[in-house]
Amino acid sequence: MLRLASAIAAMALMFAAATVAASAGTLDDVRARGTLRCGVSEGLPGFSDRDAKGVWSGFDVDFCRAVAAAVFANPAKVEYAPLSAVARFPALTGGKIDVLSRNSSWTAAVDVGLGLDFAGISYHDGQGFLLPALDGFTSALQLEGAVICVITGTTTEASAAAYFDSKFMKVKFLEFPTRLQARAAYVDRKCDVFTADRSALAAERSLMKAPDDHVILPEVITKEPLGPVTREGDPKWTDFVRWVLFGLINAEENGITSAGLADPALVGAEQRGLAITMGKANARAFGLPDDWLATVIGAVGNYGEIFDRNLGEGSALRIGRGINALWTDGGILYAPPM
Repeated sequence: MLRLASAIAAMALMFAAATVAASAGTLDDVRARGTLRCGVSEGLPGFSDRDAKGVWSGFDVDFCRAVAAAVFANPAKVEYAPLSAVARFPALTGGKIDVLSRNSSWTAAVDVGLGLDFAGISYHDGQGFLLPALDGFTSALQLEGAVICVITGTTTEASAAAYFDSKFMKVKFLEFPTRLQARAAYVDRKCDVFTADRSALAAERSLMKAPDDHVILPEVITKEPLGPVTREGDPKWTDFVRWVLFGLINAEENGITSAGLADPALVGAEQRGLAITMGKANARAFGLPDDWLATVIGAVGNYGEIFDRNLGEGSALRIGRGINALWTDGGILYAPPM
């Protein structure tokens, strides 16, 4: 009996240990591993792209770096996983990555249907149309009979088809599995028009030999709220990612900048003190140092700095802030207070 009792006790301890291990969340897993595994696009200028030395940069990449800076106080502790549109969600649900930061639209089909959570909206986008300026078109309503390039694994074809059907217009679609193939077909004039999110079209245009020879039409035919994605069932990790994003936005709203934090004068101390005050609640909830938000902003900048550096009018993409401006500046970018 004693041996049986000991065996049962040992099994109970093993089960308890297994239960604890199974219940360990993504934040604990990331800390234990020592790196953040972040899914990004396979190469989209301004959002996630690699240079000749293999160094990643871009708006989505900087968000990965911000999360790593929050976890480790080091923005470099990221393993980037380049993913196609088709592979992105399975990689997340399958546990190959911890967070997806890859121009992905928040929809019911993804949120509810795939067992995923969106931590928030980092970029308000919409689908549009790119075409050669020499064609002389100024509106999508002039595209009757056009051949349109689209990328598979996205909602762009269905959205464009619904738009043209509503206008009683006939168009034809050519599907391609990658953006590289779609752009090549467009450049070779195998199609008349390229459709995708307008930010992606700006990125594609920046890669062409003469970017100014191509125009993005004014019509925005969909709502595309883009943002970081996590697995459902781990609310602590989703909250963590969400408040890193909200921290970047709130920092811009409160005038906390990377340059300000680096200033040895009083302004630096004031901004650090404000960042510590803003981040204290999350520091306690996630086991972070009180100055975690100051560390993040010091490493990657606030939301506005990240936007301007990668996408803004001074970058290759030349995208204005538009609706992605702060709500205090006429946009709709808004984060709950910290």
